[in-house]
Amino acid sequence: MIYFATLLTKLAEKNRTIVSLDNPTVRGLAKEDPELFLQRYKPPVLIDEVQYAPELFIYIKMYVDKHKNNGDFWLTGSQTFQMMENITESLAGRVGIVRLNGLSNAEIQQTFHKEFVVDMEQLIKRRESSKAMDATEIFHRIYMGSMPRLYENTEVDLEQYYESYIETYITRDIKALTRVSDELLFLNFVRAVAARTASNVNFAELADEVGISAPTAKQWLSLLVTSGLVLLIQPFSNNALHRIIKTSRMYFMDTGLCAYLTGWNAPKALECGAMNGAFFETWVVTEIYKSYTNVGKNPPLYFYRDSNNKEIDLLLYQNGTLYPVEIKKAAQPKNATKNFAVLKKFADEQNGQKAFAGNGAVICLASDVIPIDRMNCYVPAWVV
Repeated sequence: MIYFATLLTKLAEKNRTIVSLDNPTVRGLAKEDPELFLQRYKPPVLIDEVQYAPELFIYIKMYVDKHKNNGDFWLTGSQTFQMMENITESLAGRVGIVRLNGLSNAEIQQTFHKEFVVDMEQLIKRRESSKAMDATEIFHRIYMGSMPRLYENTEVDLEQYYESYIETYITRDIKALTRVSDELLFLNFVRAVAARTASNVNFAELADEVGISAPTAKQWLSLLVTSGLVLLIQPFSNNALHRIIKTSRMYFMDTGLCAYLTGWNAPKALECGAMNGAFFETWVVTEIYKSYTNVGKNPPLYFYRDSNNKEIDLLLYQNGTLYPVEIKKAAQPKNATKNFAVLKKFADEQNGQKAFAGNGAVICLASDVIPIDRMNCYVPAWVV
């Protein structure tokens, strides 16, 4: 979250006060006399690590209700649970919440893309402005992950960085929660989830492997989702979908952290290993997800799988149309669109609207945007 404060500092107007509660003297003032604190650090103000002084929130609420000026307070914090709890209780309806994801591939390449859509013209434009990557380069990116620090300083040791990251996450953010009493058990749970990235959630299996109850597994996975470590994609469901499997699909948001937790110690080993397909799918899905959040839009992402084992990795549901996406670690995978036909049978009866099947994409290791047929095309993973 330090990068969020850094970003906002660069965006701040000249008249915006910037203060961090990491400073014990400043933090003491905020806790002991929050009213005087706001007199000293008058809005517009950026308050970093605001979770350290929950006493401030009621006074911020009073100020906002009185002055009604949007943007007077920019609040950042590195401890998600404490911060969100206080915001929910004290500032509900008065704040806009922005979550900072890891860097996207486009950001690392310093290119700007709009949200990912399955449209041939848009995909070609996207391809022309993207830097081509081969499989080795893609898996190097997957192995490194998306943490800004690793691209800011290439001398940082990845293993030490991720070890410190997970230790800080558990001891600072998780240990404070009474719902987690055993840190080692929770770490084993995080590793079990990482090993199942790009798979459907199965609480019974997770619970058995770690040695906890299924309700505890459900509760702990919720913590990972809330803290931004794990992304859940829901199955697309409407009145016309028969025999659909209604369980979420989970992805680790940072592939570098996922690789560390699952014991991969080199990009080449990851590329050739048993989990290469799962990591490739995870990277593509999270890149598509970030393409929407980075432009301030809610990602319209779903997946499909039925009891007959027919599966579509990703569905983009936009303007009443379902756009199927398959993800394959191959240059030109064969029969990748075979399950797209199931969408033609579906009609959404809710609110009198129907869901139509649109164009499809197979995101893979192709070198260019290449038509498969009149409805579908191959899309290079680095175009996402």
